[in-house]
Amino acid sequence: MTETTPIELRLPVRVGRSRRWQVLPVMEAAVLVIAALLPLVLQDYLTIYATRVLILCLFALSFDLVWGYAGIMSFGQAVFFGSAGYGVALITRDLGVTSMLIVLPAGLLIGLTFALLLGGFLLLGRHQSSVIFVSLGTLTGSYAFDRLARGWYYLGGQNGIPSIPPMSLGSYDLDEGPVFYYFALGILVLVYLLCRFLVGSQFGLALAGLRENEQRIAFFGYRVQRLKAIIFSVAGAIAGLAGSLYAFHEGFVWPNMLGVVMSTQVVLYVLFGGAGTLIGAVIGTVVIEAVSFWLSNSYQDIWPIILGVLLLLVILFRPAGLISLIVSERERVGGFGRPPKA
Repeated sequence: MTETTPIELRLPVRVGRSRRWQVLPVMEAAVLVIAALLPLVLQDYLTIYATRVLILCLFALSFDLVWGYAGIMSFGQAVFFGSAGYGVALITRDLGVTSMLIVLPAGLLIGLTFALLLGGFLLLGRHQSSVIFVSLGTLTGSYAFDRLARGWYYLGGQNGIPSIPPMSLGSYDLDEGPVFYYFALGILVLVYLLCRFLVGSQFGLALAGLRENEQRIAFFGYRVQRLKAIIFSVAGAIAGLAGSLYAFHEGFVWPNMLGVVMSTQVVLYVLFGGAGTLIGAVIGTVVIEAVSFWLSNSYQDIWPIILGVLLLLVILFRPAGLISLIVSERERVGGFGRPPKA
């Protein structure tokens, strides 16, 4: 027998993720700076419209959590958005309460409650629910809530609930304008940071695995249906917060806030911007609303057709959304855990 000399293996030095240049944080910082400076250059009516867009960005974040990170296609996200709007409108109309310390937590709890009920029915059954079952179930729920609001006189029927007074903090009323804009921006930033922390945690890692391969995550011992129900409920709470803000900003609520059109609209926001990035949902909402505003003023008769063609072109050539133009697939999917040592 001959003695063999051991061969020394030299592995290439790996550069940790912490040393790589990341595009997403730069985009997030740029969007925040632009949003903070926007009221300084916009006219008053445009500032009011921009506030509405910020609230819709908050709504889009809720859908990006369930679809972009957990792979749950929910066509009923407007149920939580609209039910919270109707809830705070009724609190204001019947009880005379307008304090933001009461109505905003109430809207959040209303969205959370309805998400728990609907998610428990669709996701926590004895057998594992399919994507089609959840999609059609949430779509049916959105349609049912829309018809209920239109036919219930207590909720105002087709006319909804008008003349909602502004929110208040003590003796100060939060009216439309720059103050409401920065208030909505602060809530959006806070919720965004919480979502970023959530999707970057161990729970977010489980959600990412759930999105990529649900059967493998179940094989590892995770309770898949419970994970889905948890993120579904969290997203419902965020949508409820957005719906309560939207009701006070617009000054009235109506059945369309609960219906299929609103549920489909938020799907387009996330699909257009890029799912599974959070900032993509914000960018998609801003771009669609800005283009819609410009087209409706320039081409009043055919602007929906032009907007639909633009959406189809982006979805056809960029299935990952606008954000895929500058963000790589590796960064969009994200990384978890500590970066490897050199």
